[in-house]
Amino acid sequence: MRAVIQRVSEASVTMQPEDNSGERLCGRISNGILVYLGVGVDDTDEDASYLAEKIAHLRIFMDQQQKMNLSVLDLGYEALVISQFTLYADSRKGRRPSYSQAAEPARARYLYELFCKKLRNQGLHVQTGMFQEIMRVRYTNEGPVTILLDTKN
Repeated sequence: MRAVIQRVSEASVTMQPEDNSGERLCGRISNGILVYLGVGVDDTDEDASYLAEKIAHLRIFMDQQQKMNLSVLDLGYEALVISQFTLYADSRKGRRPSYSQAAEPARARYLYELFCKKLRNQGLHVQTGMFQEIMRVRYTNEGPVTILLDTKN
């Protein structure tokens, strides 16, 4: 699994219904983390568990001495998790990225939902986007702080 974690002061995700009836809010958080999550063909339940625990305890928020020493859990902040298969883009050949290392949709949905459940089990309030939908994500990255994690590295 691959994740891009951003420290945010606010984030929201909307989607446009097929009938073009106006944007629909899917999730919104104030202070916390925005997580883009990609699921690979070789990912397992253990990857979801490991990554959820790692992210929940990742110390990327400032303490009183202005050192990144606090986690999203320490501060009681929230998480917004967005499925992002494009994290598995391979652009080494040609001009169109290949997504052959991204998990097929049913497996990806299962592991995405398991990851969100594992984050909730860590004690986080979790909002999500809509799996396999076109979404619009808005956020304010604080710092900026952006962390890349890959369970295979």
